[in-house]
Amino acid sequence: MRRDYFDLTVEGVGDDADGPAAPLVRIDFHGPEGLLRDRLSGTDDGLLDADGVDVAFRLREPLSEDRDADGVVGVTNRYTGDFVLELNETAADVIPFIRAARDATEDDDARYRIEIDIEGERLVTYDLDTFLVYDHEGNLLRSESLIPSGVEL
Repeated sequence: MRRDYFDLTVEGVGDDADGPAAPLVRIDFHGPEGLLRDRLSGTDDGLLDADGVDVAFRLREPLSEDRDADGVVGVTNRYTGDFVLELNETAADVIPFIRAARDATEDDDARYRIEIDIEGERLVTYDLDTFLVYDHEGNLLRSESLIPSGVEL
C-alpha cells in the first residue's frame, strides 16, 4: 500500500496540548477502500480491535540532537505481524507525540487515540497505550517508547 495514500493530523501535542486528554492522531486514507479494509480485517472478517494492532516507529538513520531523523510509523496486525499501513514521519513529530501521551495523565496509564478514516468517513478508532520506537539498527529505544507499567518486553 502506498504511503502517499495517507494524510495524517495530530491533536493534543505541543501548543495544541489543551485539546483532548490524550493525544490523537487521525489518519485519512485516499486509496482503494477494499485494500485498507482487507488489511484491517481479522480472521473472522470483522475489523481488528485495539487489542489486534501494534504501533511502532522505526528510524531509518541514527537519532541525534543536531538533526531530525527520518523514520516510518507502522501499524501492524498483532496476530499475523502483517503491516496494515505505514507512514513516513520524522522523530521530531513522533517523539513529542509519545511524550504528550505520557504527560496527558497523572497516573501511569498513558494513552493515545488513533482514528482511521477512508475519505473522511470513520472506519476504526483505537485507544492504545503502547508505542514502540526502534533505532535504525532495529534495537528498541525504551526511553523513547511508550510502554505501560508492568509490561515486560
